[in-house]
Amino acid sequence: MVKVTKPKQSSGSSHHSLNPDRPRNAKDTHLRDRSTIRRLLMYKNSHPIRNRDGKIIKAAPFQERLSSGTVARIAPNQKWFGNTRTIAQNSLQKFQDEMQKTIQDPYKVVMKQTKLPITLLNERAKFQRVHILDTESFRDTFGKKSKRKRPRFKFEDLQMYASSVETRNENYDDSKDSNLIVEQDFREETPHAVMKKGQSKRIWNELYKVIDSSDVIVQVLDVRDPMGTRSKHIETYLRKEKPHKHLVFLLNKCDLVPTWVTQRWIATLSNDYPTMAFKASMKTPFGKGALINLLRQFSQLHTDKKQISVGFIGYPNVGKSSVINTLRAKKVCNVAPIAGETKVWQYITLMKRIYLIDCPGVVYPSGDSDTDIVLRGVVRVENIADPEDHIPTVLERVRKEYLQK
Repeated sequence: MVKVTKPKQSSGSSHHSLNPDRPRNAKDTHLRDRSTIRRLLMYKNSHPIRNRDGKIIKAAPFQERLSSGTVARIAPNQKWFGNTRTIAQNSLQKFQDEMQKTIQDPYKVVMKQTKLPITLLNERAKFQRVHILDTESFRDTFGKKSKRKRPRFKFEDLQMYASSVETRNENYDDSKDSNLIVEQDFREETPHAVMKKGQSKRIWNELYKVIDSSDVIVQVLDVRDPMGTRSKHIETYLRKEKPHKHLVFLLNKCDLVPTWVTQRWIATLSNDYPTMAFKASMKTPFGKGALINLLRQFSQLHTDKKQISVGFIGYPNVGKSSVINTLRAKKVCNVAPIAGETKVWQYITLMKRIYLIDCPGVVYPSGDSDTDIVLRGVVRVENIADPEDHIPTVLERVRKEYLQK
């Protein structure tokens, strides 16, 4: 008696894992899709097949050569012989005006970049054009009817010129001569090294690392002196070199000034960039929910990225690390009431799609006096050589009745 066995169902070429046309079931969600199989086949068949002698038996994709005399034909379609896209000058001008209005508005964001060369539309003329032909035509200068004017001489002969020189020598005054080099009895003293805190090359390298790694940049300002703690150099750099990054002003320490002062500063700074008021505190924060909602809006704008990074920059001792601790509701950054606590940049996770970057305080050398630097909290008071020199300026700024209290 012969035992009958069923033939084994071998996996043929139709069920192969690299067959894009193999039968699929709705339940087979773990199988490769068609695009993945084609990509893998492209990797596998990217080289030609050769025999032992090195001759090509099967050419690689896009490597076949047509035999001599083969006629190549072009599809008789009009789109191959005309302009693919045409646009008039008035349309370009209108587009440029609308785009400029959108870019200048701090509360508008360009959602989808156009394929048009916007940079070619920007006027980059550094020098004003001199209209020479409008003032004097080419024919009047070099033609047959050229009008050559007689030169004007102040002196008729050499004797009159010599007498004029003698008169000028008699009336010469040394004090009015700007070409003379005058040696002054005093010179500007070299500033102390303490007054240059936040200006080292290492600190600036840390700043540029944060700028390059961030999608959104939050410039933390002290609400008591927003214009003094504002860095115009960084804003100009972002506007020219990094126009795709978002910049936001954050007025910290708003609990130290009256409410109307904060409102006016927000109205003033909002003309340039989005501005928010904030109070960094672990127990009683202010503006925390509004700032988190703003960061969530920025994350929705960048849906093509898995996560976005938010960098906090600003002057020393303005509260950058305190803002990050307030957003996380726990101490993740070292904070201190003195300047220079943060030495290097550091990453902090706020949520799954938003990361925060803490940056050391940076001071741009703008020619401020030593008293201004001390009052902004850039340097530590215990390191100042003569702290009593800055007391008169403090007395001038504070009212008498406040000192008496």
